Amino acid sequence: MGQVYAVTERVLEASPEQVFDALADYESTRPTIQPVQYSEYQVREGGKGAGTVVAWRLQATEKRVRECVFTVTEPTPGQLVEKDANSTMVITWTVTPAGEGRAKVVVEAAWNGASGIGGFFERKFAPKGLNRLHDETLNRLASALG
Repeated sequence: MGQVYAVTERVLEASPEQVFDALADYESTRPTIQPVQYSEYQVREGGKGAGTVVAWRLQATEKRVRECVFTVTEPTPGQLVEKDANSTMVITWTVTPAGEGRAKVVVEAAWNGASGIGGFFERKFAPKGLNRLHDETLNRLASALG
């Protein structure tokens, strides 16, 4: 089994506080910025930042559907960490200043991949697919912020 890792980043035209607050809003903002590959979105606990538990179905490919249940923590200012109860996946959203009225968002996803030939293909192709989804999420976030 090997570690699978994907990272996507973007500078947005909004303050770091606005960006972080939008990302931490699992009740209103997050459901509207998720790409179509995410479905059955529901907040199970909380809804704003740390302590939130959120679930969704992720249709990564035509045949690969993953049931996700993430618990959210905020280990440092400007950072949201989502840990999936159904897998080893951890998604970290980090928001930092990027100049006047701008914020840099870095999305990192990591999990323990499969072994063997399936693991080889997962390590090669899954990060690209996840980066596309996170890139679209960041595009939608930029539009939502204005």
